[in-house]
Amino acid sequence: MLSLVTAAEHQYRHDTWNRDRDNAVLASIREHRLAEAEVVAPLAGPVVATPQRARRAAWARPIGVHPIGECSTTACAIA
Repeated sequence: MLSLVTAAEHQYRHDTWNRDRDNAVLASIREHRLAEAEVVAPLAGPVVATPQRARRAAWARPIGVHPIGECSTTACAIA
């Protein structure tokens, strides 16, 4: 019975050591990424806002049919 308790304690210590080491590695990676982001951020240009995409219709439209508000008279006449 004592050997089972001893084996369980050793396994617990081993698992705890591995978990602590893994957490330290992950924390180190996180710190390095944050440091790189701080270095790269000032070098990057101004942030440009991109326009939002048009929402897709819930159903398929035949080819060449545009939504009512999307085309002007000249664009519709050419298409």
